[in-house]
Amino acid sequence: MSSTPPSTPPPAAPRGSTILSRGSYAEALRIGEILRKETVGGALLVIAAVIALVWANSPASDSYFALRDFKVGYEPWHLELSLGAWAADGLLAIFFFLVGLELKREFVAGDLRQISKSIVPVAAAAGGVVVPAAIYAVVNLTSPETLRGWAIPTATDIAFAVAVLAIIGSHLPSALRIFLLTLAVVDDLIAISIIAFFYTTDIQVTPLLLALVPLALYTFLAQKYRHFFGRKAAAAWFILLPLGVVVWALVHASGIHATVAGVLLGFAVPVIRSRAGGGPGSGPGLAEIFEHRFRPISAGIAVPIFAFFSAGVAVGGWEGLRSALADPVALGIIVGLVLGKPIGILGTTWVLTKATRASLDSSFKWIDVFGVALLAGIGFTVSLLVAELSFGHGSLHDDHAKVGILTASLLAALLATVVLRTRNRQYRAAEELEKVDADRDGIPDVYQNRP
Repeated sequence: MSSTPPSTPPPAAPRGSTILSRGSYAEALRIGEILRKETVGGALLVIAAVIALVWANSPASDSYFALRDFKVGYEPWHLELSLGAWAADGLLAIFFFLVGLELKREFVAGDLRQISKSIVPVAAAAGGVVVPAAIYAVVNLTSPETLRGWAIPTATDIAFAVAVLAIIGSHLPSALRIFLLTLAVVDDLIAISIIAFFYTTDIQVTPLLLALVPLALYTFLAQKYRHFFGRKAAAAWFILLPLGVVVWALVHASGIHATVAGVLLGFAVPVIRSRAGGGPGSGPGLAEIFEHRFRPISAGIAVPIFAFFSAGVAVGGWEGLRSALADPVALGIIVGLVLGKPIGILGTTWVLTKATRASLDSSFKWIDVFGVALLAGIGFTVSLLVAELSFGHGSLHDDHAKVGILTASLLAALLATVVLRTRNRQYRAAEELEKVDADRDGIPDVYQNRP
């Protein structure tokens, strides 16, 4: 038993005095499970990208580009697309569906529903978007043609980042894991908002208005799914999935990037707060069911296939690589991701901490926040998508942007590895502390004696 009686817990720190705290045990378990699944997806993503790069720069490169550009689909519905476009417009919609779902869960049922807990990671994510975009814009200020790519270095690839953590064996404290995931999810939402508002040039009003009809029906049935389907999740799956596909097709036909439909559909799914003691509100809700079914598809199939078709760029040897890196597009991306991300994230967090006279959670220090901020400079999936939207698939600037994204992601991963590896002993100690359950009630003590 604990030396301190349960009735007299140690005095808690005043509310608001600690930022980036561990949060609840249930939240820590949920985030840990998500990151374990993303680790596998990240490994597949890296493998797919490496295969694409090797193939695109091999004697058989023509076959790679022929495969990427091979068109399939029904032209009258504007759906005759290349395989690369299907991966970007179709498969990534699944990824962004999960982004919308995860963000809604965080703010409805997660610890981030409390403004005091959400303000720092959300503001840090915003800082991690604004600063890289500003750096890219400064580097490309004299070139209106390349300035269009200002949003490329704004997103963090959580799967790639978690894969790096798995490779280096870093045991981040739960508070930092939650911080990293929140950063990635929020800046993915910002990125998709940027795509919707800044990379949509020719909107077709009719299909856009028509999309509202199946979206409204989807939302209504999703909110009332227990009334219509009871606990038969399969029935909801077979009815809601076709409606989601119709929404996606109409949004695609409207000229707005179809991944926006994925976020809207994710937001439409109801999130139910778990209730103690069972009852009508207990058990997995539709959000949990969809996340359980779609996350393996996203992490194991959708994102790796997108990476395979998007990461393949013919570098052209050392001369081609030097030419690509000399392009202000690649330079702006590299500086934006490798320097801009940590400056924006760490700077915003530090300013908020000083402004509120708060302190970091005792399980980590500022060097650890810096390591996570470096890790957030791994921009891959969404960055590749924005590059294609900025310059056109297969254009010279698009190829140079891909070189910049790959180089920046590699540099960010290496720098984060150096910082985080040196702190692994402290992380293991924090991890052991988070397992101690002296009163044997199933909840580690550090999650009970917290502010």
